[in-house]
Amino acid sequence: MVSRYSATDIFLNTEEEYQQKFKERNTKFISQFATPNLSHPTIDEIASLDIVNHTWTTGDRFWKLSGQYYGRPDLWWVIAWFNRMPTEGQVKLGDVVAIPLPLDKILEYLEI
Repeated sequence: MVSRYSATDIFLNTEEEYQQKFKERNTKFISQFATPNLSHPTIDEIASLDIVNHTWTTGDRFWKLSGQYYGRPDLWWVIAWFNRMPTEGQVKLGDVVAIPLPLDKILEYLEI
């Protein structure tokens, strides 16, 4: 299973500003995921993909599209990332959402 966190570093947060939270949780540190830096594919990489254009309709969700096109609802974030729309709240009825295919190629470009 590919997770969007699989290539993400985990670090121990020991910052002074969190000391009160550490006390409340009876701990000395908090493990956190480092913020990943996902770059978008280059023009050449995009040209090598098959793009399916999907018109957003009532009831659409990224996870539903991911399940339909990838067979993997958990990879919804690939579609959101590719379209530079981190949440479904940014998509309006009638907007065209690009579905990048094949999945293995887009994941390769993400270095996952």
